[in-house]
Amino acid sequence: MLALLLLVYLGSAISPALLDDADSTHAEAAREMLVRGDYVTLHVNGVRYLEKAPLPYWLVAFSFRVFGVNALAARLPSILAVLLLALLAMAWAGRAFGPRAGIYAGLFAATATGVFLFTRIMIPEALLSLFIAASLYCMLTALNPGAGRSVGVRVGGPYLRWRWYGVYAGAALAVLTKGLVALVFIVLPAGGYLLLTGEWRHWREFRLASGTALFLLIAAPWHLLAGYRNPGFLWFYFVNEHFLRFLGKRFPKDYNKLPVALYWSLQLAWLFPWSLFLPGVVRDLWKDSRRSRVRPGGEAAGSPMGFARQTRLLCALWAGIVLVFFSISTNQEYYTFPSYLPLLILLAGAVAASELRGGSRWLTWSTGALTLVSLAAGAALFAALWSSRHLPYAADIGNVLAKHDLANDTLSLSHMLDLQGDTFAALRLPALLALLALTLGPLSACFLRWRKRHYAATWSLACAMATVLIAAGLAYARFQPYLSSKGLADSIARQAVPQDQVVIYGEQSAGSSLLFYLQRPIFVVNGWATSMWFGSTFPDVPKLSWSDADLVRAWDSGARIFLFVPAFKKPQVDALLGGPKYVVAESSGKTVYSNRPAVASRSAVSGPPR
Repeated sequence: MLALLLLVYLGSAISPALLDDADSTHAEAAREMLVRGDYVTLHVNGVRYLEKAPLPYWLVAFSFRVFGVNALAARLPSILAVLLLALLAMAWAGRAFGPRAGIYAGLFAATATGVFLFTRIMIPEALLSLFIAASLYCMLTALNPGAGRSVGVRVGGPYLRWRWYGVYAGAALAVLTKGLVALVFIVLPAGGYLLLTGEWRHWREFRLASGTALFLLIAAPWHLLAGYRNPGFLWFYFVNEHFLRFLGKRFPKDYNKLPVALYWSLQLAWLFPWSLFLPGVVRDLWKDSRRSRVRPGGEAAGSPMGFARQTRLLCALWAGIVLVFFSISTNQEYYTFPSYLPLLILLAGAVAASELRGGSRWLTWSTGALTLVSLAAGAALFAALWSSRHLPYAADIGNVLAKHDLANDTLSLSHMLDLQGDTFAALRLPALLALLALTLGPLSACFLRWRKRHYAATWSLACAMATVLIAAGLAYARFQPYLSSKGLADSIARQAVPQDQVVIYGEQSAGSSLLFYLQRPIFVVNGWATSMWFGSTFPDVPKLSWSDADLVRAWDSGARIFLFVPAFKKPQVDALLGGPKYVVAESSGKTVYSNRPAVASRSAVSGPPR
């Protein structure tokens, strides 16, 4: 299982380069943290960046110090978070449902679509999920210290103390990862579980005073220091970024909300292929609901069955609260990431239990449904490959994308709308690899289920899905010219000298990878209206913000300027700058102009004046 996970995640950690928008912005915040030595106030392009909790940036800054400033170092903390999530899933499911379920839980976490997809950019969801899971697991095992252990093994004392303190430490680290929403996803599931099981009566064992002190000792110092050093931080961070964002009234508006039907149906995609086995989870939860409620004395103390039912209850509450919360709030596709682990644990328990009983009708039907879905996806890939068979290979995939106007769409997967048939001329190898995996893996699983070789059947599905994810990583790398501006940064770096000025026209996020790869201040024209708004209100903000008039004056001055222009801004810039414009580099519709021709001794990349 670990070998499969590392093959999938390490193989895609180096390529592609860091992407524009959130990926490079967050990596740049960690890089500037390391350069400045300021581990309290985040900065991006010298501007205070105060909307994020600090722990992910501390980890990436440490990774930069050890491994150097590069894409792999930026992604290592997320990879480690997924690895630890898989190990925790193995431990929890193994303790609750047995060794086979433990292996499956880690396997499912390593190969679920959403876990892979939403660790391709530097966001804190994997780390947040790890700390939430660790906190809830510590609580459940502290309440059931003998569960999963040999009969006669006495536990207590230090064992229980560190479990309870693990609850509070995990909650504090989750808050330092994502903010107050982390407490919602720990307190509500834990509170619901305690009420439904009657365990709240043992509240004296919860170490409330010392545990709360530990929580505050870990979580409070950064918040207090950030508030002290940044006037207005407490309102901006807690009110604007938490409560107003939840209500859809956050200023400035830089988010969307998924339609209800799409929001709920996408959860099946994020857990694919294992979401097709959800009927087994529903069956187990229904059986539990028909029994007497779970309570410590209801079954043999510490029996696996008792801990199994308690795990199912807690995981169902945990996943349900996350999903319902974000169905009400503003949301992005990846916000529901914390619900993946409890659902995967439930799925692992249901599949393993059915296999150990020799199989069941729902397991057979679920495998059949998965096979049909996979064959349909394979057929679609085959049709796309066949339709593009005579098209030439496109070195820059951005030239064969549909180019929808996504300027006002902030959903993270909006670029999926740009895919079209011609795109597959640039994706033949990963598409063919995915086609073979989607065809052969499920068919072999069906055959193995029929032969009652269930363990091999599940592994067949996992290996096929790992192959699909490897293919997705190869395809993702092909999108680098479209999603990242590293190539343009390299072209600028070959020509620019320290006194030259680099400028982004429009939102800084449109070319944020320039910041990371050039590692120099960048001027921004009309581009601090969203994520950089609050930081730009401080008196120490660097004088890097230009208006259109400032750009025109600088363009006609003696200083050499490299102007990055996103594709949808080119007509506006061409109309604004009437003088000569020299093309330094172009990629996927993005252009770098200069007000001077390229110097032949420094670069062969230039273009005619426009």
